[in-house]
Amino acid sequence: MTRLSVNVNKIALLRNSRNLGIPSVLWAAGTALDAGAHGITVHPRPDARHIRSQDVHELAGLLRHRPEAEFNIEGNPFEPPLLELALAVRPAQCTLVPDMPGAFTSDHGWDLPRDGKRLQPVVSELKAAGIRVSLFMDPEPEAMSAAAATGADRIELYTEPYAAAFGTPTGPQMLARYAAAARSAQSAGLAVNAGHDLNRLNLGPFLSAVPGVAEVSIGHALVADALEMGLGATVREYLRVMGVRN
Repeated sequence: MTRLSVNVNKIALLRNSRNLGIPSVLWAAGTALDAGAHGITVHPRPDARHIRSQDVHELAGLLRHRPEAEFNIEGNPFEPPLLELALAVRPAQCTLVPDMPGAFTSDHGWDLPRDGKRLQPVVSELKAAGIRVSLFMDPEPEAMSAAAATGADRIELYTEPYAAAFGTPTGPQMLARYAAAARSAQSAGLAVNAGHDLNRLNLGPFLSAVPGVAEVSIGHALVADALEMGLGATVREYLRVMGVRN
């Protein structure tokens, strides 16, 4: 079964536009979990434009009372505050993403010929703290053995190219590339996550074609849908699309 982790960054972004403390990130996380989500994802960035360090600590406190749910913290391990936060709160999973400090959003996976060796000690440090490590990767089957060589437990397939190709003549070819990348990762001993621009329309076909996806992390589209449907109902709809009984 594929698990759904709800990314609450956009809730924090809306909250940060005023000084009123609403909408509450903790409320959103609790509502998503009550509706059946399997975990919560955050991606703190150096400029704290959405998730703040305090949010990470507060969400960790919430999830300590939800042992069935996982906390996933994403970010660039070579930029603050990712490693400091991960080692302080010890989430179930830390997803390492090669974002530049001013990046608008995540837009590419790791270049392991360049970055693999410097990732290895980071991966080791996180795993020594009991944290599962996932690497954000482009759908390149030939790169998965290098991902495994870092010591990571999982990869997260960066799915924006799939989302952009969905419904176009190149869609099936792109989807086949993701399926091949997933099989290559699994052959190298890595579990497979996926995320970025997945939504209610493209999620089902992706999971049908790409074997053994352990987790999807979805934020932007899910929060946008929640403006129309309500957050709890939206989480339940995504779980339905995923074929998860709730």
